[in-house]
Amino acid sequence: MTTPFVPQDDFGEITQMIAAARQRAVKAVNTALIDLYWQVGQTISRKIEQAEWGDGVVAQLAEHLARIQPGLRGFTRPNLFRMKQFYEAYRGDEKVSALLRQLPWTHNLIILNQSKRPEEREFYLRLAIREKWSSRELERQLKTALFERTVLSPAKVSPLVSQTHPDALSIFKDCYMVEFLDLPHGHAEADLHQGLLLRLKDFLIELGRDFCFVGSEYPLQVGGRDFALDLLFFHRGLNCLVAIELKVGRFEPEYLGKLGFYLEALDRDVKKPHEQPAIGVLLCASKDDEVVEYALSRSLSPALIAEYQTQLPDKALLQAKLHEFYLQNTSDDRPEDEA
Repeated sequence: MTTPFVPQDDFGEITQMIAAARQRAVKAVNTALIDLYWQVGQTISRKIEQAEWGDGVVAQLAEHLARIQPGLRGFTRPNLFRMKQFYEAYRGDEKVSALLRQLPWTHNLIILNQSKRPEEREFYLRLAIREKWSSRELERQLKTALFERTVLSPAKVSPLVSQTHPDALSIFKDCYMVEFLDLPHGHAEADLHQGLLLRLKDFLIELGRDFCFVGSEYPLQVGGRDFALDLLFFHRGLNCLVAIELKVGRFEPEYLGKLGFYLEALDRDVKKPHEQPAIGVLLCASKDDEVVEYALSRSLSPALIAEYQTQLPDKALLQAKLHEFYLQNTSDDRPEDEA
């Protein structure tokens, strides 16, 4: 009897079952490892704090584990102290400790070692989970001082963005890093545009996980005239089209008029009935924040102004500015009789 031919598409259900089971298994193993490292760190911390152990005992523990379990990896003296540091950094904070188990140990170590403040650690923990960054991408975001830039320079949006898309402030940035383009000084708009298309995967990671590319020089026809929008994306979380216009110079207020025109065309002719109104982004080489504030305050379009930077920022300088920012806000919050 001849076995009937079954199209490979019919195997999809079982393939998905296997993939889902493997993913659950990986998550379960990761959770168990993080729990183990937490418990080991907790035990070492408690014994040292209670003077039952000195620091030298940790080295003896590492030697003991290596001797009785020769194939055991990851329990060297430095790693045991990292487990202790890991526990001490997050103990007592149940909200944050729940996040730790959603990331691999490597990610946790990167955040722990390179973040100075509790709020900074929580910031990167949440974003790494939301954006599903690889360890390499997490390292890059730390190098770009994303936390410092977010606190010091929140996204500049028009009032309508806040009204129609309240979650947009946590999604868009005031500055986007495109150092991966290797653009020369004095580059043209065509160089920027072409570079972003060639490195679209990297640009999508910089924008955020829920951005989907729709088109370049997207055609819009109004009346008898043809127009071309630089870049068009769709954001799954906001459920809306996102139009990006590129400018290699500084922001000028008149740019908002053209962007608003494109948004109107998108909403009338491209947007689907179940989608939210489109958002526009002017991505400029530089901007004066006061000019941006004036321009956006009366804008009737859901727009935002952002910069792009072709070089990594001076992280040490941003950290110093952030320190001053926290000091200023702390002193402003103190009662007058304590000042």
